[in-house]
Amino acid sequence: MLQLFTDPLHDQFAELATAWVAAGAADLGEVVAIAEAFPDDGDDAAYFDAWAGAGDRHVECAERAFATGSEQTARGHLMRASVCFGVAIKPWFGTPVDERMTSGFDRCTDAFDRAVVLGPRPGERMHIPFEGSALPAWFVPATDAAPGEVRPVVIVNNGYDGTLPDNHFGIGAAAAERGYHVVLFDGPGQGAMLVHAGTSLVADWERVVTAVVDAVVERGDVDTDRIALHGWSLGGYLAPRAATAEHRLAAVVADPALWGIAEGMRHMLTAFGVPESNNGAPELTDDTVAALTEVILSDRVLTWRVVKRGFWVHGVEDLRGYLRVAEEFTLDGREHDIDCPLLATTTEGDPLSAGAPAFVERLSCPTTLVRFTAAQGAGGHCEIHNRWLLNTTVLDWLDETLGRARTS
Repeated sequence: MLQLFTDPLHDQFAELATAWVAAGAADLGEVVAIAEAFPDDGDDAAYFDAWAGAGDRHVECAERAFATGSEQTARGHLMRASVCFGVAIKPWFGTPVDERMTSGFDRCTDAFDRAVVLGPRPGERMHIPFEGSALPAWFVPATDAAPGEVRPVVIVNNGYDGTLPDNHFGIGAAAAERGYHVVLFDGPGQGAMLVHAGTSLVADWERVVTAVVDAVVERGDVDTDRIALHGWSLGGYLAPRAATAEHRLAAVVADPALWGIAEGMRHMLTAFGVPESNNGAPELTDDTVAALTEVILSDRVLTWRVVKRGFWVHGVEDLRGYLRVAEEFTLDGREHDIDCPLLATTTEGDPLSAGAPAFVERLSCPTTLVRFTAAQGAGGHCEIHNRWLLNTTVLDWLDETLGRARTS
């Protein structure tokens, strides 16, 4: 596996940029150049400057392209700028919210917003009503569709720390090229809803997706009998959870299939020596919680995942609160409420996906389990090193499941 940065967290975040090469939103040579120029002792501030600086350069190039009438070139630079800013902000998750997080997020969003409206089939901004506020969203038409033409739609559901542009680069662009309309959105605890509104992630995700579907079915260009929901990363729980109550969905994809958050946390607690019978957060003693917190804080990657990202996304202040809220994120008791076909993925090298085989066995709806391997170049979380293979597999399955002819 290609290692670009010596710091494991920096290297993990840079993998996103390499993943978006297949979407035409990054280039491996530039990613390598950024890594090679990075100082050996570079910290998170230097990491932000390196990636945000690359993003700024792309925006400047886009402005020059606009000035000469080269709209397609400008679009390419803006997409790459969005990727660079999106990578730059990753280390800065957490509260209090750092200025680099908000400014980098806004630059990422602005670059993508400017890019997605360019081209022969421009995206359309959506504001989806949701419990007194609005979910930020984009409707991206199928590339080969005429204006107003009715097509099936793929709603892309993010996870813990992705951006709305990540949804587009991850599968949205591929789905639009395949002939699907696409809806990208931020829910509570995601993207702009987290960074600017400060909303926390909710376990009963069905109420979020129902709001999205309500907005989708009001359009005149969507085949309301063929609405698919694709969830990746934590979306591998959120999407199936939504499908337990939102029965207008014709298909759901869980990449990877996750029963919930608590199960993974229990595995972590057991690995730290907490007896299995005491894995429930309310049963942990204060001394145990303090010891676990110390272990997490001693590990840079765990600190980011649990403390910086987890606490912020869930709106909690400590590990006990995080473990308690994690228990709410589960499919327990709802597994037989999913009635549409479901595609589940499991990936070699991704511990989070290890429960996918057991996941599909517990459901009563039609299921398909797809295994990806390191030999395919698709090992690791969300097949990040071979998104083309993942997207092709998912879209082929959707073509068959939704009964539509393949266009590519």
